[in-house]
Amino acid sequence: MFDLNLGLGPLIILLVALAISSLRILREYERGVIFMLGRFWKVKGPGLIIVIPGLQQMVRVDLRVVTMDVPSQDVISHDNVSVKVNAVVYFRVVDPEKAIIQVEDYLLATSQLAQTTLRAVLGKHELDEMLAEREKLNADVQQILDTQTDAWGIKVANVEIKHVDLNDSMVRAIARQAEAERERRAKVIHAEGEKQAAETLMEAAEMLSRQPAAIQLRYLQTLTQIAGDKASTLVFPIPVDLFNAATGLHKRGTPPETPRD
Repeated sequence: MFDLNLGLGPLIILLVALAISSLRILREYERGVIFMLGRFWKVKGPGLIIVIPGLQQMVRVDLRVVTMDVPSQDVISHDNVSVKVNAVVYFRVVDPEKAIIQVEDYLLATSQLAQTTLRAVLGKHELDEMLAEREKLNADVQQILDTQTDAWGIKVANVEIKHVDLNDSMVRAIARQAEAERERRAKVIHAEGEKQAAETLMEAAEMLSRQPAAIQLRYLQTLTQIAGDKASTLVFPIPVDLFNAATGLHKRGTPPETPRD
């Protein structure tokens, strides 16, 4: 009896150790890809699962969103401008089986694909589009990445271009262009103001020409404004009729002088 118990003791301890070692706990955001003798069996989790030691192997997969920083890339725009562009990619695993079986390292593969896609997409656009239409470029890169990584069980949620770095000469050229644009707008606004002022003065002149008394009232109003200023200004009032008489004489012309003997 003593020998039997002594022989069963190590076996029981071994079975308990195997049972404990076969237990796995997966968090809510984790899944376990189970292989049976090297072949895919099923995806388990979350919670408490059993993995038979020696027969089954498990690979943990994180389903949370991964924030991947895309290193700075040298891009030549469509208008032959060299810039450095970096971005950030947000993606997550939606199919753990594909993420483990279809690609060796889905993190590395997604990073390399994001770099090449960023260079390819931005190279088709001009510099002004990179600076002004960043949301459209983000959507284009995101759509291409999402389509190509679908076979790996990965969903690309968003792509954001962070910086578009230019060399000093290009920055100065853009500054000169912006300054010239502001000067152009200022000249156009000034010309529009002169045009509107000329149209308003023309309308006022037509109204005053229909009522001669209005000219005298305007004349008296101008004298009032001049008198209110603190300046040594001398004003000599001249009747408007005198201006009218001089204007009429100029229109009729002076009579020709008679020749003298």
